[in-house]
Amino acid sequence: MNDKTVLVTGANQGIGRETAKALAAMGARTLLVCRNREKGIVARDEIVKSGGKAELFVADLGLHGEVRRVAREVREKHPVLDVLVNNAGVLVTERRVTRDGYEETLAINHLAYFLLTHELLEPLSKAPSARIVNVSSRAHRRAKLRFDDIQFSRGYPALQVYSHSKLMNVLFTYELARRLAGTSITVNCLHPGVIASGFGQTYGGIVALAWKLARPFLLTPAEGAKTQIYLASSPAVQGVTGRYFDKCRAVRSSSKSYDVTAQKKLWEISEAIVFGNDKGHWDSYAKPNVT
Repeated sequence: MNDKTVLVTGANQGIGRETAKALAAMGARTLLVCRNREKGIVARDEIVKSGGKAELFVADLGLHGEVRRVAREVREKHPVLDVLVNNAGVLVTERRVTRDGYEETLAINHLAYFLLTHELLEPLSKAPSARIVNVSSRAHRRAKLRFDDIQFSRGYPALQVYSHSKLMNVLFTYELARRLAGTSITVNCLHPGVIASGFGQTYGGIVALAWKLARPFLLTPAEGAKTQIYLASSPAVQGVTGRYFDKCRAVRSSSKSYDVTAQKKLWEISEAIVFGNDKGHWDSYAKPNVT
């Protein structure tokens, strides 16, 4: 990873922080995108004090304007990006809406992946061999597609909403991999394991309490980060694209995730949300769909 540039979202805690630390230790220039400036500074300084290279970018990825701004800042400073790790995610215990007007789990766990990836395709396309790593979860297997109410305005079962967002991560990965076929960019997703980190603690409530009680039985953040570190750095997955990984092995995701019609429908919905009626944004970097 010497002299490679890697961007990790949600890098101020948990598996995002461990991923950034590990890749920096391998020689990568790590770009940390964090919502919390203070925690981001601590994470950045920890890497620098250990002899690594790290830069902090602060943004609320739940807001489209913030995603576009931080991507612009990254492009201006780093015209070539070797790895993008879409890691930031939330489990929201009660329905919340962002200032853009979108349900928060959808906004952060899926739309941010979709939009940030688009905004960084230019520097990714300039790398000799770039990688996009999307952090999903085994929870995607429990999800039932709900395209008729993607923002869960009719009832809000928090764990189902989270699982739905993780299924969207897998659907997005497979559709993007197909669109980028034949380019220098690969796209994969993964289940990191169930991690004892700050995840699930943001909004308190019974979910946060259950998470605290379960902590002694969960993986450490360092253990949970292994698969995304592997996908970001290992020569063994050079050229591998459109796969779902668990414990550093490619495995089958849920049967629903292979539904090409659902993959395309999610793409169209996401594109309409973040771009409106202005289409064709991906055409400079990706081929038309190949089924």
